[in-house]
Amino acid sequence: MRRMTGGQRQDAAVTEPRWIRRLLIGITLAFLGLFLLVPLLVVFAEALSQGWTAYAHSFSDSATWSAIRLTLLVAAIVVPINTIFGVAAAWAIAKFQFAGKSLLITLIDLPYSVSPVISGMIFVLLFGRQGWFGPWLATHHVHVVFSTLGIVLATLFVTFPFVARELIPLMQAQGTEEEEAARVLGASGVQMFWRVTLPNIKWGLLYGVILCNARAMGEFGAVSVVAGHRASTNTMPLHVQMLYEGGCDLAPAFAVASLLAMLALVTLVLKSVLQWKTAQQVATEEMGWTGD
Repeated sequence: MRRMTGGQRQDAAVTEPRWIRRLLIGITLAFLGLFLLVPLLVVFAEALSQGWTAYAHSFSDSATWSAIRLTLLVAAIVVPINTIFGVAAAWAIAKFQFAGKSLLITLIDLPYSVSPVISGMIFVLLFGRQGWFGPWLATHHVHVVFSTLGIVLATLFVTFPFVARELIPLMQAQGTEEEEAARVLGASGVQMFWRVTLPNIKWGLLYGVILCNARAMGEFGAVSVVAGHRASTNTMPLHVQMLYEGGCDLAPAFAVASLLAMLALVTLVLKSVLQWKTAQQVATEEMGWTGD
């Protein structure tokens, strides 16, 4: 009996005719090209429409640098906080049983179901001048809305699920056997985390951190509400909007947008690499369990 090759086995496992598969692949590629690749090319084409000198000059403006610095500052604050929260939440959910576990998972998923604009409005209603805590904050000279603090809080809200949601299924699949073995051998909780848990989740953790960072730098909806359209509180996405709406020369707006687009491309590449690394790690662990 003739043995089938890998490609023949794959074809045999699919019931649809080959022309239907090719049609579906073609439609998918055409859709991605039209709605993803073409807009991306337009951004870079418009950004470089006046040459490299004008492109570089677009970043010499003090307002542009202020927006870049604020974006980096917010990401530098938000990403470490969400990383710590994500690891702690995933460890608690995957390794322990406790009352309210389902509620915690639901709360982690809450930013996925709430519009960023609505979340920004919630912060205004809570911390604005006429909000619930507004008079008390004004008395103590604490400014949340229309300040860097408000931008940080809004970005924290919309980005905190990314690390946790990436680690929870990974840590649940790994189980608790290795931690239990380490505890039997006398390891402390800190030793278990650094020597057992962290090495097992490192690729998934980096994956979640990269996604969190990309969303923090590119967030627009929630930040636009709490920032108040002030030049001093403009992040890069808000600065792009201001440049686009503020004049006939759109090259500076597209230049800053191209910087965000490059961030997205780098994120996509790193995401693909880390996704492959995570899949390889899970496959290796499954082979090890099967061998046992």
